[in-house]
Amino acid sequence: MKMISRPISISSLTLAGLLACAAAGNCLAAPAPASPAVSAACPALLQREMPRLQDEKPQALCQYAGKVVMVVNTASFCGFTPQYKALETLAARYADRGLVVLGFPSNDFGSQEPGSNKEIAEFCENTFNVKFPMFAKSVVKSGKPDTNPLFADLIKISGSAPKWNFHKYLISRDGQQVVSFWSTTDPLSKSVTDEVERLLAKP
Repeated sequence: MKMISRPISISSLTLAGLLACAAAGNCLAAPAPASPAVSAACPALLQREMPRLQDEKPQALCQYAGKVVMVVNTASFCGFTPQYKALETLAARYADRGLVVLGFPSNDFGSQEPGSNKEIAEFCENTFNVKFPMFAKSVVKSGKPDTNPLFADLIKISGSAPKWNFHKYLISRDGQQVVSFWSTTDPLSKSVTDEVERLLAKP
């Protein structure tokens, strides 16, 4: 009987099967890349990397896939800077249910974030004991050549651009809904927590 070798899909193989076909010399298909599966599970809004504030190491935002995400542009010397405390409280209150707060320092408004990333990180930790993830300082104003791409997409989707520090965007688990709140809206206000509750209730 004539033996016919044919390509075998790696995705259909168990480890034992993979070893067996390797020994037989008929594993002709190349391993499938992992990225398509990750992309399918991760909303397009989060399919990017951003440098971490503390050490500027790239962080994949897809690690927050499946969560309700609040994105906030922050500043250390603003009248709204005490909102760090409320943001930390909000993040801790709803963490077990799937909320994460992400902070993005910016010097765009009133030059109220002049320091280096290291200085900002020390301020956030020492002054407000911020524990939620913070990212490197970036431009968040609409229409700038170097606007943070996450903010550019959030502005486009929501139709609302930051006018000052501590503008807030709330992203649904599937990345299909974005709700924005002005700087003047306290993170623990009923309008915010009601929306957080609504989005957390959705799968």
